[in-house]
Amino acid sequence: MLKRFSGSRCSISAVVWSLVGCLLMFHFYSLVHRKDGMGREIQFGASHHPQLRELEKVEEESIHIPPPRKRSPRAAKRKPKRPTTIIDEFLDENSQIRHVFFPDQKLAVDPMKDAGNDSYYYYPGRIWLDTEGNPIQAHGGGILYDEKSGTYYWYGEYKDGPTYHAHKKGAARVDILGVGCYSSKDLWKWNNEGIVLAAEKTNETHDLHELNVLERPKVIYNHKTAKYVMWMHIDDVNYTKASVGIAISDYPTGPFDYLYSKRPHGFESRDMTIFKDDDGIAYLIYSSEDNSELHIGPLTEDYLDVTNIMRRILVGQHREAPALFKHEGTYYMITSGCTGWAPNEALAHAAESIMGPWETMGNPCIGGNKMARLTTFFAQSTFVIPLPGFPGSFILMADRWNPADLRDSRYVWLPLIVGGPVDRPLDYNFGFPLWSRVSIYWHRKWKLPQGWSGWKKI
Repeated sequence: MLKRFSGSRCSISAVVWSLVGCLLMFHFYSLVHRKDGMGREIQFGASHHPQLRELEKVEEESIHIPPPRKRSPRAAKRKPKRPTTIIDEFLDENSQIRHVFFPDQKLAVDPMKDAGNDSYYYYPGRIWLDTEGNPIQAHGGGILYDEKSGTYYWYGEYKDGPTYHAHKKGAARVDILGVGCYSSKDLWKWNNEGIVLAAEKTNETHDLHELNVLERPKVIYNHKTAKYVMWMHIDDVNYTKASVGIAISDYPTGPFDYLYSKRPHGFESRDMTIFKDDDGIAYLIYSSEDNSELHIGPLTEDYLDVTNIMRRILVGQHREAPALFKHEGTYYMITSGCTGWAPNEALAHAAESIMGPWETMGNPCIGGNKMARLTTFFAQSTFVIPLPGFPGSFILMADRWNPADLRDSRYVWLPLIVGGPVDRPLDYNFGFPLWSRVSIYWHRKWKLPQGWSGWKKI
């Protein structure tokens, strides 16, 4: 009796597990051969576009830490020196390998110089000159494509001033100069359009007074009001104001009129961005609650305020520097950790609805070396640019901050490709990935695919 019962139990168990296995295989097949809304089959694999294969090549790079400087025996005995890390070298303005992170002026990318075969190449980390021969000043920025003129506009923090510390424990800073603006037809040659939102020099109570903080400006266009609307992080020197600021203009090149600042939804707001969806609804995404979580919510129809709708996302994950983009109906986001000016590991996130829930997919960085991948190639995300005509292809805009001289912070633009399975399966969905992988590929030099047209909509 016991023997027969045991055999039956084994048979039932085998049937159950066989059914589960079949379901899993069917589910996996449906993911790999999922169809989009037009009935076309979507393959979750590497890009098959011949122009993109070059961008998807894994490029390795080694950085060697120099031997430690000699110390006197007395100093070594008094305070043993801990091993130097690559982050220490990055932050040390006197490092022997400083040139690796911040190549000197002789290697600057000059779009007005006849570079022959080097024309239109991006060199992440090098000084990038505008068409007047000056380093571009558009840090923590974002891109607007203006349909009226067929022109790209790059807005960012204009930091062409001395770096100092407001007090002993204060972070490195540059006084507010304003928001810089550059225009381009091809995302490579940039014309300086000047400061489109200037600092306030005399009124110390004004949000834009030079001793305050203005960071991460982003601009979108409102078709209903025909206004260009700028949102930015506004703070005081001690980062206690934690607000957003709003400005408007009739033209992409300004001047922008500053309206006011506020704490959105009644919460503190630091690193932030805005995202305009295909239906024209715009959203504010910001770090809050001591940067322990992100908040997201739609803007009003005129883009001049938030509505009363808000969702908390990535709660407890301590993420900042959000950069959102959309691909085939799925929302993606790149974020960084919270380590001040020091670089850290990027994470990619995905959601079917922009309001969440958002799932974390892991580190998107590929190539370079282990420490480069763990530091987002020594940079921090700020924006993602779509490349129309090449589905699943984007440019990650990131900043390589130089806390010793913030005006000399560099730009790290790299190809970002959506495709292939994620590294970190979700807890549900039978352990199989629901989203395509987001991959940011390291290249010492790279260029946009041949045949790409700059006169397309972002």
